[in-house]
This record gives sequence, C-alpha cells and structure tokens, in this order.
Amino acid sequence: MKNSFEVIVVGAGSMGMSAGYYLAKRGIRTLMIDSFDPPHEQGSHHGEPRLIRHAYSGGKPYIHLALEADRLWRELEVASGQKLLVRSGVLNMADLSAGKFTNRLPDSDEAGVQVEMLDADEVHRRWPGIVLPESFEAMYEPDAGYLYSERCVAAYRTLALAEGAMLLPYNPVQHIQADGAGVRVRTRAGEFSADQLIVTAGAWFKSLEPFVSLPIRAVRKTVGWFRGEPNLYDAGVFPGFTLGTENGGYYGFPSINGAGIKIGRHDGGLPWTPGEQAAPFGHLEQDEGDLRRTLSTFLPLAGGELLKGAVCKYELTPDEQFIIDRHPLYTNVLLAGGFSGHGFKFASAVGALLADLIQHVSTTVELNTFSLSRFNQIKS
Repeated sequence: MKNSFEVIVVGAGSMGMSAGYYLAKRGIRTLMIDSFDPPHEQGSHHGEPRLIRHAYSGGKPYIHLALEADRLWRELEVASGQKLLVRSGVLNMADLSAGKFTNRLPDSDEAGVQVEMLDADEVHRRWPGIVLPESFEAMYEPDAGYLYSERCVAAYRTLALAEGAMLLPYNPVQHIQADGAGVRVRTRAGEFSADQLIVTAGAWFKSLEPFVSLPIRAVRKTVGWFRGEPNLYDAGVFPGFTLGTENGGYYGFPSINGAGIKIGRHDGGLPWTPGEQAAPFGHLEQDEGDLRRTLSTFLPLAGGELLKGAVCKYELTPDEQFIIDRHPLYTNVLLAGGFSGHGFKFASAVGALLADLIQHVSTTVELNTFSLSRFNQIKS
C-alpha cells in the first residue's frame, strides 16, 4: 500500500465510509483507516435497522439535512443495486408532559414534510397493537421509515473501493501529527501522510487524545428483539416508532422477517471507555427489564420471548447535537462526531458534506448548528 494520499479518513464506520465514497467518487486519493473491519459490531451501526425521519425536533438544519440524506440514500440504492430504505412510516408518540410535536409543524410544513397529528384513540384504531393513555399525542410521518444500516455501510465500502479509495482495517491509530502543510497518521502498518484529514471516530474519539479532545462521552446501550403477535407488529402492517414517556425515551421497529419487534432506550446507559470490554446484554436487569416493561405498557402483545439482545455504543455531546467542524488548531483537519444515537440516518448527507468541506465547496448546510464554538470548554 502506498503511504501518501490527498485525504485520510480515521474511522470508517457510517460517516467515515460515506465520506470515503464521496471523496473517491470525486477523484480524490483517499485512505480510510479503522480499528476493525467495517461493517462491524464495535461501533454504532450494527444491529439493523435504523430509523429515518424528517420532521426533526432540531428545526430547519436537521430537517433539510434529513431530506438531503434521504435523497442520497436513494441514490446509493441505485448505485449499489440493493434495497436499503423501507418506507414503513414512523409513528412518534409522547406524553404531552414530555413535549409537544406541534412545535415541529411549521418548519416541517415549510420543508414539504408530510405529517399527521393523531390522538390516542386514532393511533389504536390504525395500529391495534398500540395502547396509549389519553395524555399522549402522536405525529405520524408516512414517508419516513428505516434503513438497513449494515447494508448501507457495506454498500458504501464496495463503491468506495471501486472508485479507488483504499481501506486499512484492523489498524488502530497510534498517533496523529498535523500542521498547515499536511498530516501524518501512524498505525502498526506504518505511517501515512495526506494533505487533509477527516476524523469520524464515533465512540472512540477519546482514544485520539491529546490530538483532539471533544466534549463527547461514550455510553453502553442495549437493544432487544421480542416475539410479538405477527398480525399486529410485522413489517408491512406496523411502522417504526419513537416513544417519549415519563420514564424515558424509546424507539423501535416492526418485526422484519420474523426477527421480532426491535426496541431500544434512547436515554441512560453506562459510561464506556475505548478499549474496555462492554458488558454483554443481560449483564444488568434493566437491559431487558426496561424494554420489556415498556412493551408491556404500550405494545402489550409485543412483549413475548426475547429472541435476541445486543449491545452498541452512543457517543453523546452535552446537548446531544452533532459536531461537524474544523479542528480548533488545524484547518486541514475536519471533525465529525457526537452523533448521539440519532445520527445514522444522516450518514449519507454528512459524508457528502465532509467531501464538500474538503474541497471548499459552498454548502447550504447551516454549519453553525454543528460548530464547536457552542461549547465553552474545549481542550485541543
């Protein structure tokens, strides 16, 4: 393998592999480096699928980014010849004490995102497997759905390599050095140089200190797949969903090909440090207990046998919003992280955006939303 490139991407998961593809497609000599062999189970993209929705609580920047991501996922389907996106609809449900979806309607309407506001009775009429208290409201997005996340990463990998990108798996980064003239990245396979660097290290950002220190904390998260009544919860009749309750926030998916209803909890989680072995699913009572209790309350016929449990990692910023910015000391280094458990749907658009920033192409993305400057204490 040659040692000199135009761009090196550190972290070739969902964001990094996407960026690698768009860079290579534009004729930029690109090396992607990963500690594992993507798609893999050491980050945040395994355990398909992932929700994609557009009426976002973050307002216009997130709505526009979600719509652009949707367009690029459809392009990836065509380029790869694979089914990656399923428009199952997504039903967002929440206790009114946890927030109101009506706050999202003006921005969503302006962007042309179709939504329907539903009360608890209407939700149960359409999806009899859901039982909501009268204090709940719901917002249904018929054009939303889910992405096969591992397929997406694999598709980007195949296409990136076909476009000439290089991939160095199983090589944790040992050291990064940068200055205005370029960057050097050392792994056990040797030292590699480039004009510019993209760091998309996910929950592993802390392993790159002191080169960069971001306000990102990594946590262990669990998801489970449960047997449910097929006529109520199977793909084709049941949507993806989010659920905000007084006891926490949850998300889930219909049973796909008999895999079971998938459900995870968005908040909470155990602190995790890169290099540590995350405790397996079932290590704590709440790994299954939180999920099962939530199903019993709101999807009562979906809480059957636990068919599978899995552990993944969140990379959380203090405000749970993304970081997409240049390194505070090195303008030829781009940082993208802190995707906080809701970032995968944006991976296609983030990868294309990073390629734009590398080439200094103008963008309509409101970058101030993702700027490091919103945090008061950033070490570099």
